Amino acid sequence: MTPKSFRLAKMVAVAVALAVLFARPIGDLARVSLASDLYSYIPLIPLISGFLIWTNRRALPSVFVPAPRLALIPLLAGLLLLASYGAARKMGWRPDVSDYLALMIVSLILLLAADCLFVLGKATLRAFAFPAAFLLFAAPIPSHLHDWIEQFLQHASADVSDLMFWLSGTPVLREGLVFHLPGYSIEVAPECSGIHSTLVLFIIALLAGHLFLRTASRRTLLVLAVMPVALLRNGLRIFTIGQLCVHIGPEMINSYIHRQGGPIFFVLSLVPFYFFLAFLQKSEARQVGHGRMQGAPSTEPAA
Repeated sequence: MTPKSFRLAKMVAVAVALAVLFARPIGDLARVSLASDLYSYIPLIPLISGFLIWTNRRALPSVFVPAPRLALIPLLAGLLLLASYGAARKMGWRPDVSDYLALMIVSLILLLAADCLFVLGKATLRAFAFPAAFLLFAAPIPSHLHDWIEQFLQHASADVSDLMFWLSGTPVLREGLVFHLPGYSIEVAPECSGIHSTLVLFIIALLAGHLFLRTASRRTLLVLAVMPVALLRNGLRIFTIGQLCVHIGPEMINSYIHRQGGPIFFVLSLVPFYFFLAFLQKSEARQVGHGRMQGAPSTEPAA
C-alpha cells in the first residue's frame, strides 16, 4: 500500500469510527427525514457530496501534508458543541428534535473536517471545500431560525399576493394574513410559507452555481435570485387559490391545487430560475471571450 493510499484508508477508518459513535443521532436524523416533508431532501445531501468528491477526485494533491494545528480548530469547535449540549441537558434543557439533531450533525461535520485536516491536510480540504460545506444541509434548521424564516415567508408571500389581487382588480380587504374576497375569506397559514420549496430551490441554486458558473459574483446573484422567485411562486399560489374560490366556488379551497399543488408551482418557479442561470452563463462566456480578445497579441505589422 502506497503512503497516499494508507492515509486515505486512515481517514476513512476514522470517519467510519465517527459514524459509529454518532449512530444514534444519525438514526434519529434518518427517521425524521423520512417522516417530515420539510426534511425529505436530507438523505440526498451526503449522496450529492460524495458524488461531487468522486467526480473531482483528480483534484487530490499528489502528496498529503497533514495540518494538525489547523485541525484543532474544527476539533475543538465540534467538542465544544457536544460539551455545551451535554451541560445544557444536565441543567434541564429539553431541546426540540431539530435543535438536538442540528447540534449533533454540525458537531459530526466539524469532527470529519478535523479528521481530513489531521490526516490529509489543508490542500485536500480546500480542494473539496464545497462538498464538505454542502454537508451542512444535512443538519435540520434550529427551531427558532425555522420559525423566523417561516414567518418571514408567510408575511412576504401575503404581501406579494396582495399586490397581485390589486393588479387584477379583484375586490379584497386584507386584515393581516387574512384576505376577505367576494364570497369567501382565505388565510395565509404557516403551511403557505413554502419553506420546503424555498430551501430546496436554495440548495439547487448553490449546486447550479458551483457546477455551471465560474465567478463568485454570478454565483451570488443566482443564490440571491432564490428569494424573489420563491415569493413570486408563493404569491401566485395564494392568488390562484383565491381566484378559484371567487370565480368557481369556496369548495376550491379543498381542491388538488391547494392540497397537493405545491410541486406544480415549484416546477413553475424553476422556469425563470433556469432562464436566469442561462443568462448568467452567457454573460460569463461573453466576459471570458472579451478578455481573451483583449489579451490576444496584435497581428498587425509593425510600422
